[in-house]
Amino acid sequence: MSKSKPTPAELDLSDVEWVVSSFSGGGGDCVRVGLKDGFVLVGDTKNPARPPHIYTPSEAQAWLQGAKAGEFDFLLDL
Repeated sequence: MSKSKPTPAELDLSDVEWVVSSFSGGGGDCVRVGLKDGFVLVGDTKNPARPPHIYTPSEAQAWLQGAKAGEFDFLLDL
């Protein structure tokens, strides 16, 4: 049985090692991604104090596979 998805307040985020895309251009206009207790965290680089979104590994994998397949390429035109 899988554990339920926690809220950001339930996690100690102090030891999360965040990764930022090399495509962000160094201006802070990107998201950051980290792992904690088996969950995928997605946070805002411009506002790191804001609680991150939390996803299960299967949710994150589905999104990443869709991105690799070009399903979200419409976002590149924004």
